[in-house]
Amino acid sequence: MTVAVFTVSLLAAMAIGMPIAYALLICGVALMWYIDIFDAQVIAQNVINGADSFPLMAVPFFMLAGEVMNTGGLSRRIVNVALAAVGHVRGGLGYVAILAACILSALSGSAVADAAALSALLVPMMVAAGHSKLHASGLIAASGVIGPVIPPSIGFVLFGVVGGVSITKLFLAGIAPGIMIGLGLCVAWWWVARNDQAESLPRRSAGDLMRAVKDGFWALMLPFIIVFGLRFGIFTPTEAAVVVAVYALFVAVFVYRELKPSQLLGVFVSSAQTTAVVMFLVAAALVSSWLITVSDIATQVVDLVQPFTGNKILLMFVLMVLVVIVGTALDMTPTILILTPILMPIVREAGIDPVYFGVMFIINNSIGLITPPVGVVLNVVCSVTKISMEDIVKGVWPFMIAQLVVLLLLILFPILVTGPAYWLGR
Repeated sequence: MTVAVFTVSLLAAMAIGMPIAYALLICGVALMWYIDIFDAQVIAQNVINGADSFPLMAVPFFMLAGEVMNTGGLSRRIVNVALAAVGHVRGGLGYVAILAACILSALSGSAVADAAALSALLVPMMVAAGHSKLHASGLIAASGVIGPVIPPSIGFVLFGVVGGVSITKLFLAGIAPGIMIGLGLCVAWWWVARNDQAESLPRRSAGDLMRAVKDGFWALMLPFIIVFGLRFGIFTPTEAAVVVAVYALFVAVFVYRELKPSQLLGVFVSSAQTTAVVMFLVAAALVSSWLITVSDIATQVVDLVQPFTGNKILLMFVLMVLVVIVGTALDMTPTILILTPILMPIVREAGIDPVYFGVMFIINNSIGLITPPVGVVLNVVCSVTKISMEDIVKGVWPFMIAQLVVLLLLILFPILVTGPAYWLGR
């Protein structure tokens, strides 16, 4: 019955248009009333404790880094490097978008920031070259969701905090699957664009490529700094966020000089507003998380999936289907905060590697960013490119199928995640 109270109260609050954070608090209050332990002071304490976490300090700095990179010219230079490298290939602008998304993912960790930057820069170029605006927008949206998979990743930070999993291990384990998703998108783009009568860009000379790399050198160095620092224990993921933010600020203000001092206040305010939304969600979710533990909901859910626990692959498939369904209705952050405390006991009892599950869980949630009706990244791309939601859904589905195929392969062959993660982490 507690599962029903939890589910019904949460869905009812969301159905009447209540913001997710408040819906989580209402859900917590309903559970407290039901098990007869209501205490307003306990709610307040859990809200405060939910945001009082050292690893969560990474969130505002990653948010700031994303804002700085888009405003300060780092994102544009990454795109220029990709254009010089693969822009001349047939359908090359699509491959440029995917390559740029993979590189940007290693800078900001935000799907929304990456999708917004790539939409503004590449969709007009792709349309002018002769590609369908529908397919171009769909590809940019699908490429943007690589952001939460390749480190640094705000999603991994949240999952690691709520699920009690090493964030450093999650970061290192996300690199190979993120690249696989990029390759899957390349195959899907080749299939979609094979009949387009699009013009290819002129082949750039080796000198042009070197000049683009030289111009974007400071931006390109950032992913290597992050991976090197995490791999050799020079800094923690939280400290990595500070390194990313300070490095991006320094490069944007003093090296590229595209971010003016007069713009800094606007950048700080914008990132602070986004951070406040995320942190309030986290704080509210910790109330529900505590009550999930107290009311023993996790054990009841474990009993429901007990028939599948004997087969890890089948259990992972069932859990991933559940997350896909939830992802169509919820944004990534609330999905992580609501489902992680429920699913982690199941994962641990079944003997599934928590790091492997975390990577799969975040990939699945990332795909949820382009599934209607919520689809936050879809909405961002729609607003930037001035395309309707109906059209972008038509454009994104081939790329979403490619991502789901990669997800299925990772379920069937966990070594594709655990193998590279072990090699990078040893």
